[in-house]
Amino acid sequence: MNKKIFTPAALLLAMVLTACSTMPKSTSLLDQTRMDYQSAQNNPNTLSMAPLEMQQATAAMNDANNAAKNNESSETIDKLAYLAKQKIGVAQELTKQKMAEASVANAAKIRDQMRLEQRTNEADQAKAQAEQAKLAAQIAQAEASDAQKRAMEEQRKAQEEQARNQEAQSRNAALEAQLADLKAQTTERGIIITLGDVLFGVDQAKLTPNGMRTTQKLADILNGNMQRTVLVEGYTDNTGSAPHNQDLSERRASAVRSALQLMGIAPERISIRGYGEKYPVAPNDNAQNRQLNRRVEIVLSDANGKINQR
Repeated sequence: MNKKIFTPAALLLAMVLTACSTMPKSTSLLDQTRMDYQSAQNNPNTLSMAPLEMQQATAAMNDANNAAKNNESSETIDKLAYLAKQKIGVAQELTKQKMAEASVANAAKIRDQMRLEQRTNEADQAKAQAEQAKLAAQIAQAEASDAQKRAMEEQRKAQEEQARNQEAQSRNAALEAQLADLKAQTTERGIIITLGDVLFGVDQAKLTPNGMRTTQKLADILNGNMQRTVLVEGYTDNTGSAPHNQDLSERRASAVRSALQLMGIAPERISIRGYGEKYPVAPNDNAQNRQLNRRVEIVLSDANGKINQR
């Protein structure tokens, strides 16, 4: 029995021929139709606006693909591909038409919406203008009322200021009269009231009746000028020892402070100092001058309670 021997080249050729006999046929028209169909499939507008036409195009496309798969003649394939291409074109054209119609309808809708918005805006503007006019009238009325209130307040303040000035003038006039009665002097340190030696007992720190009356006048001044304070300073001549004179000056200043407190002056408004024989106002060369040096000076503060210390 004779056996046929196939060479590798013969085997390869057989395989190629077998493959070619089973590979679907295609034509350039079918390929183009397939691309058109894929384009239509990828367009959501075509699927939504021409669903029936796309079904027909799909059926025609399937017929053309099946003819190619079954290796029918090129004429048959092209005929079916042409039919499918036409149906695809119908679907695409219908889509374009409906999109154009929708665009026109949408434009009309947009135009109507714009007209509505315009009328709404005009109405809103008119309303806003009316509200602005109303608000402007209210503001003008409020400003007029505020201006009237300010004028009345300024008038009230002016009257109060005038009353305070008059009161201050009256108080200053009364203070000047009281200070003149106490023979007060205005110095660099301020207003000073001097209580001479005759207002105390001889070599004593006790105020005489006249000394108490003078101190009462000082208390009246302080009671009428609550913002003022006093510094009570005691002085002596150079007779006697320095410790004795220092002690006497401090005790006399303390006596005046005690008397003022008994007359209703708060302790925190009274300060005292004792300087002994320091700061004489006259030479200690005769009895009259030594009597001038034996004194208590009361420094009255300014209107803010400030006193210039030595």
